[in-house]
Amino acid sequence: MPAPDAAEVPRVSAEGLSSRAGPPLLHDPAPEFRARTTLGERSLSGYRGQWLLLFSHPADFTPVCTSEFVAFARNAERFAALGCELLALSVDSLFSHLAWIRSIHEQFGVKIPFPIIEDPSMAIARAYGMVVPNAPDAAMVRAVFVIDPEGIIRAISWYPMTTGRSVEELLRLVAALQTTDAHHVSTPEGWHPGEDVILPAPLTATDALERHEQGTDWYYRSGPLPAPAQARRRR
Repeated sequence: MPAPDAAEVPRVSAEGLSSRAGPPLLHDPAPEFRARTTLGERSLSGYRGQWLLLFSHPADFTPVCTSEFVAFARNAERFAALGCELLALSVDSLFSHLAWIRSIHEQFGVKIPFPIIEDPSMAIARAYGMVVPNAPDAAMVRAVFVIDPEGIIRAISWYPMTTGRSVEELLRLVAALQTTDAHHVSTPEGWHPGEDVILPAPLTATDALERHEQGTDWYYRSGPLPAPAQARRRR
């Protein structure tokens, strides 16, 4: 079957995309886009109301990217359990994406359940700072943007082409962001769901002294998640 005429099928809509150099920052609105993917057309606004993990890879048919995609696919249900969608991006064409995911299925027995955006014009990659405006080619780092249900960027990570990301760490990151939002707490180093969290620091001298009398430093106290009613009162 002949390939669709590119003039008849919109690839990437640059409307509303940021033209500033460099990546957007934490707490910035994620740049809007509309593009073709391996699962049909997608837009950023279509994910409003749910968490989204937007991640890029340098090129199809590369070994590090393949290892990551196999891991993302095998853990897709765990992201779904967190209410977090997966959306991949590469500057390769849609047909390259389709050939690559077919190869992954044949070689590893893994189906890729999430969409992969094509970005041959590099419009989305540039809007997210993955490719600088005057870049001579399409090479880009492995970027991850965790976007919350309001469309705000809550976490960003960058990896070089040679180093694969940890899917376990990204699952932990999403869970930690959701926990801190829901309970108005912080999470310590290496935190995992079900473990103690860092409770809010006292805001008055009286509370600080009481906490000291409990045998803990006033500025640092960990413990189980507060009950929902307590969490609401602290907001």
